[in-house]
Amino acid sequence: MEQNNYQGALQNPLGSGFNAKSTSTEVIKGIDLTGKIAIVTGGNTGIGLETVKTFANAGATVIVAARDIEKARKNLQGRINVEIEEMDLINPASIDTFSKKFLASGRPLHLLINNAGIMWVPLRRDNRGIESQLSVNYLAQYQLTAQLWPALKKAKGTRVINVSSHGHQFAPFNFDDPNFEHGEYETLHGYGQSKTAVNLFTLELDNRAKEFGIRAYALHPGSIGGTELAREAPVELFLKMGFCDEQGNILPEVAASLKTIPQGASTTIWCATSPQLSKIGGVYCEDNDISILASDSQMSNGVKRYSLDEVDAKRLWELSEKLTGIKFHFDYK
Repeated sequence: MEQNNYQGALQNPLGSGFNAKSTSTEVIKGIDLTGKIAIVTGGNTGIGLETVKTFANAGATVIVAARDIEKARKNLQGRINVEIEEMDLINPASIDTFSKKFLASGRPLHLLINNAGIMWVPLRRDNRGIESQLSVNYLAQYQLTAQLWPALKKAKGTRVINVSSHGHQFAPFNFDDPNFEHGEYETLHGYGQSKTAVNLFTLELDNRAKEFGIRAYALHPGSIGGTELAREAPVELFLKMGFCDEQGNILPEVAASLKTIPQGASTTIWCATSPQLSKIGGVYCEDNDISILASDSQMSNGVKRYSLDEVDAKRLWELSEKLTGIKFHFDYK
């Protein structure tokens, strides 16, 4: 029986041969995706757009799920092997519509890239009253993956890639008050717990789905320049975190440490395609390899043990079923 990654049992770097500077082009080299079908959320910008281009260039048919259809059409103009569909992750009905349309096509799904997300936003809630970072960054991943389960199973060899973040270290998952209904909202905590949830979901999904030939991976893409992810974050927050000066100018040492977009997308590509992961899943990756376990200090390299906890992973799964009203149909025929 294949081992699971509860408590971080499999969090040992493989020595992949790649590193933080490796690009999406480098990690996909020699891999043919002809005949494969992929879905990429948020594939119209940033590392999602780079992921789409890389998959399509390798021969895959890629469905881009995007909230802004016009931006997607503009940024993907002239691309072959690419289909564009509308989906707004903060709207459960939109996810449902997208999923039903894809299932109706009868196609298998070989790669599901849950890439889209939001970061460091003011307090907002979706139409269920759920805090927006938790709703978009995690519950949308859960819902979409659950609803596409028949197509994932049909592929008979599938990888689900959930884009997480080093920011999971900002906060464990708060089971007592996940929607900030009783405590004061702090955007970093909201972001942190949403990414901790992604890690816990990935862990439990892999353990439940691997018998169907479906493996799941979470990853930190790195700190990346040129994306729109932090567009709503106030300058005061960047100043507090030591990223910029009082005029809002990014510090030179911070700028020098940022990855390019092709470098930022590379770990997604590696997790989705690397033969080195053919018999391992449920792990958290960064810089094109399995990550180390983080120390217990406040912020450190690697993945926090609390985001790989078996009890919390199962508890979150049950909470997700309750919050969304959706269950995985593992007995689906």
